[in-house]
Amino acid sequence: MHQELTYKLAQCCSPKAGEDIIGYFKEDGTVTVHRSDCASVQQLRLERLLEVTWSEIHAAEKTTDIETEDSTFNKLDDVDYLILKHHQEYGLDYSIVVSEMLGLPLEETYDHHRKLRELGGLKRVEKRMIQYRKNIVKGKWIKHRNHTYYELTPKGDRWIHSFEAKTETVSSQNKGVKRDA
Repeated sequence: MHQELTYKLAQCCSPKAGEDIIGYFKEDGTVTVHRSDCASVQQLRLERLLEVTWSEIHAAEKTTDIETEDSTFNKLDDVDYLILKHHQEYGLDYSIVVSEMLGLPLEETYDHHRKLRELGGLKRVEKRMIQYRKNIVKGKWIKHRNHTYYELTPKGDRWIHSFEAKTETVSSQNKGVKRDA
């Protein structure tokens, strides 16, 4: 069975349509798209680099737009978005840290993590060595602690994009209403 790839634009170089690009196939099955001249590409594993085209990326976006119109996306709320966004920005994490960083009650964070895992937007991480939180201690690795760690799935990443597109559409419509008034 052929599985569609999920593409994510790299934040380090923010490639724009029409620029020369290269893809990096990540362990979670997503492809991070970089500008061909991005300095970060030099530090990546060569065997994971892929040739990608903008037409492939646009075709995949159309497919994911259809997928996010399912009933699971409609079960999400603003707190779910904040938690998904946290995992997109910080990578794998556990409920206590997410709760503290977002200012949410711990029980509420537990419930949202459970809900997002059941819906397929987050997945539990098996015990393993993990890299320490970004920007705290560069290059430090720690043993998976006795917490339940979660990380974003490609489905969760699509939900984030759908939330942001939906918010942008509503914002644009509101600006149009204010201009008409």
